[in-house]
Amino acid sequence: MMQMEFLDSLSIAVLAENSVLQGTKFLGQHGISFYVVASKNGLSKHILIDTAQNAQAVLHNMKLMGIQASSIDAIILTHCHYDHTDGLADMLKNIDKKDLPVIAHPDLFRETFVEKPFFRSIGMNSQHSKAALEELGAHWFLTAEPLQVFPGLTTTGYITRSNDFEDPGIVSKTIDHDSRVISDPMRDDISVVAATKDKGLIILTGCSHAGIVNIVNHAIAITGLQKVQMLIGGLHLVDASRERIEKTVDMLDSLICGSVYAGHCTGFDAKVALRYRFRDRFLPLQTGMRFEIA
Repeated sequence: MMQMEFLDSLSIAVLAENSVLQGTKFLGQHGISFYVVASKNGLSKHILIDTAQNAQAVLHNMKLMGIQASSIDAIILTHCHYDHTDGLADMLKNIDKKDLPVIAHPDLFRETFVEKPFFRSIGMNSQHSKAALEELGAHWFLTAEPLQVFPGLTTTGYITRSNDFEDPGIVSKTIDHDSRVISDPMRDDISVVAATKDKGLIILTGCSHAGIVNIVNHAIAITGLQKVQMLIGGLHLVDASRERIEKTVDMLDSLICGSVYAGHCTGFDAKVALRYRFRDRFLPLQTGMRFEIA
């Protein structure tokens, strides 16, 4: 268990999501990207979580929200899938910094692919090789352990898979060290956890391939903080069975005292179930949303 500090404030802007706020000029896409400003003792750091798959759409939304790419101090990648990483090269070009910390799990660059409806790579493409991204300014911090990015804000590292009803939510394959094709356990799926003194834990997810209940339990375990105030991101229940959705909603209801903002890969049925249970404490996640936590 780490000694979790508390932020003075946390600002979250949703730069990319499948849908957009009604009546706005934001651009939506299949993917997720968050811009986070963490502040403590007069110091603020600006962190980009995932880049979605189209950086130009993200940059368009940043401009509408008054955010400069040059302000970004670090990037966190929640996992390797294209809808979270394909915008990385173009984003690094726009940030235009040397030795920009890019934080992810060590399995980020493995081969990962699906076989249906046809064989297709879904991971880091050739434009996004480790070396090519280093040429654009990436300084890699690849670890399976929790990494404190700022006092009061940490990655989860590898998430313990502690229950028997959650799975990655996608049937994908990888190639092991013996060149065998095996099921991809998605070990690189990480999340981001922040804490403010009065509000408790704020958990940001990319796709929750580790299982959203596993993620929340893991966040509580590594921080020692029981109060979960906000859950924001994709829950990857889009193809989940009714039984899994019901179990997930039941357990989230027991773990989260505050609000859930879920989108991207969450799926319609899961959103309906969350709205029914959480009532006004649930809203679908949308591009252009802002959250201010102090």
